[in-house]
Amino acid sequence: MRLLRELSRRKLRTALTITGITIGIWALVVFSSMANKINDLVGQGAEFYNDKIIVTDGEAFGTSPMRLVAADAIAKLEGVGAVDPQVQLLWAADGSGANFAVPNMVIGLIPGADAGYESFELELATGRALTTQDGGNVVVLGSSLAQEHGVVAGDSVEIRGESFDVLGTLQPTLTSPDTNGLVPLATAQQLYLDELPPLVAEAVVASDLVNQIVVFPEAGADIEAIAAEIETTVANSATMTGLQFDENIGATTMIFNAIIIGVAAISLVVGGLSVINTMAMSVAERTREIGIKRAIGGSRGRIIREVVAEAGVIGMIGGLIGLGLGAIVVVLANEAGRASGTVLFDLTPMTAAFAVGFSTILGMLAGVVPAWSAARLDPVSALRYE
Repeated sequence: MRLLRELSRRKLRTALTITGITIGIWALVVFSSMANKINDLVGQGAEFYNDKIIVTDGEAFGTSPMRLVAADAIAKLEGVGAVDPQVQLLWAADGSGANFAVPNMVIGLIPGADAGYESFELELATGRALTTQDGGNVVVLGSSLAQEHGVVAGDSVEIRGESFDVLGTLQPTLTSPDTNGLVPLATAQQLYLDELPPLVAEAVVASDLVNQIVVFPEAGADIEAIAAEIETTVANSATMTGLQFDENIGATTMIFNAIIIGVAAISLVVGGLSVINTMAMSVAERTREIGIKRAIGGSRGRIIREVVAEAGVIGMIGGLIGLGLGAIVVVLANEAGRASGTVLFDLTPMTAAFAVGFSTILGMLAGVVPAWSAARLDPVSALRYE
């Protein structure tokens, strides 16, 4: 109560100082929550690509057509356990949805082509998975797509102007399968043929088309060596391994994290400087009071503890308010984007505890200099202070 009474002496100044801390913590909470979500996506993505090699055409990674016979050539290479030829297409034919978020995709594949080598398991939420007997317009939807369209197994959904029966929906994975619709390879091949330029489409048949081949190495095989051999064997091909995914995406993520945390840190530094200013002015106004405390036997350590504690309370109050405002922004933003499957923030207990703890410590550190100045006041000079 005494600390709160001291802080209430100059209500406006204290409120402005707390506001400065609040803004910094608000920025820290929001940006850290965004960084948490990105790190989760990258981490799950790294796990997804860890045990496989992605092979596409070298001219435009993942978009240019390849011949299905390339998969047969890759399957014959030493160390290759299984190959899964696929066709990947944007969910919408007009390209909409390919923005900052992970785009919605249609993936045509052969069920069971991984021959048990796939270690990233997809769990069903409703219905069943694709089988080799399935054909035509049927689909299994990732969790984000199912939520976006509000469907479960037994419903239907429109893909590129055609109606597809939903066989099943998947549990969330926090990575690319959440935004994928899985269809039979033959169905995706026909969709892919329809979007190719007329001159190209006339020269090929749908059943011979793929634009991505997922390669599963045998246990203990040298993945990087197999990737190099694939690029040598299949003309004009490009490969991506789990290691390359980590190097490329991981480096970008680190830079992004540094930027957003840096922005929040700048706000906190400004808040810290305002605490120093507030406590310095408070010490100046209470010079006679401090002199009396020193004259009746108050130790320098006690003076330092009192001033530092007041600064810490300012930091803690600002941190709690900033955390509350940041949490509101995160919840509202996630709810607004949930309908479209775009959840950009992840506020964890660790982030919340760090935000409040950091603001409190920042306030205490900012109060050290004014506290030290107060403790060094000469009692006699302080009593004469006007």
